[in-house]
Amino acid sequence: MEQSPQIGDPITDMSWPPDDGTVRDWIGPRAFGHWAELRNWIEANYPGVFAPDWLYRGKKRGWSLRYKKSKAFCTFLPEFRMFSVEVVLGAAEREKFEARRYGWRSELVTLYDEARTYPDGKWLKVAISSAKDRRDVTQLLSMKRPPPRSRG
Repeated sequence: MEQSPQIGDPITDMSWPPDDGTVRDWIGPRAFGHWAELRNWIEANYPGVFAPDWLYRGKKRGWSLRYKKSKAFCTFLPEFRMFSVEVVLGAAEREKFEARRYGWRSELVTLYDEARTYPDGKWLKVAISSAKDRRDVTQLLSMKRPPPRSRG
């Protein structure tokens, strides 16, 4: 007998990458709204920079949607009835974060402080359930890689 998914479970059917309908059904319509808003924000602020690709990270971690150019930008994690974004902050980004420490929301600072530091950086997994969470992520991403200036 197959067990029902629990909140936070990844999409683990490895037969093919999930499409928008599968993601919406899995994370729920409200979380999918945040998913779409963040995807649109990346496309609007980094036009033509990223070609997001689906990665299967194993049975335990399932599918994720990675935005990467030469270095990882962020990874979308579709989880059962929720949505998170993973952002890796290397040494330079951690210095920038620390310089602005008191300008970030306290929830993000706590997440940052509790994140383990690996050789390649601090891996922040930000659960997105509000516009404030989305803004935290867009500010982190803008700090990590400033959007290219539009030519007009």
